[in-house]
Amino acid sequence: MRKKDCFYLGKVAKKYSFKGEVLVYLDTDEPELYTELESMFVEINGHLVPFFIERSSLHREKFLRTQFEDMDSEEIADTIVGKDVYLPLTMLPKLEGNRFYYHEVVGFDAIDQRLGNFGTILRISDNGVQALFEVQKDDAVILIPLIDEFIIEVNRENKSILFNTPEGLIDLYI
Repeated sequence: MRKKDCFYLGKVAKKYSFKGEVLVYLDTDEPELYTELESMFVEINGHLVPFFIERSSLHREKFLRTQFEDMDSEEIADTIVGKDVYLPLTMLPKLEGNRFYYHEVVGFDAIDQRLGNFGTILRISDNGVQALFEVQKDDAVILIPLIDEFIIEVNRENKSILFNTPEGLIDLYI
């Protein structure tokens, strides 16, 4: 499995028992969706390695208490503590309306109600306090805050997002 075909689910946070159980931190608003997994991929030395699950249960809302097959000691569990965990993109729940996954809208046209098409979405940067759409327009990269009030419509069929940006925001970049 290639990393580009997967989504980040979380991280193996710590060991839970002397029998090799671990707590996997789930970076999601809906951790209950992931309690019946058969397997997950753990990133080890830049490669995604499948780990098969014997049993798992939710622990303190955001953690999945997990017993992997053939992991029956603390020493073995130590080898994956701190490692990132991934699942195939096909396992993401479908979103509708104006809700979307960041990777889903890459390549969509960015259209403003007043100005029309103002570029193509390169990525969504979520490194700071505010997530930002990075939109490519010729040689410029336009930054649009990811604010619900700015997003009028996500059109998956036409691969576009209709925005209502504040007057002057896009003009700052072009």
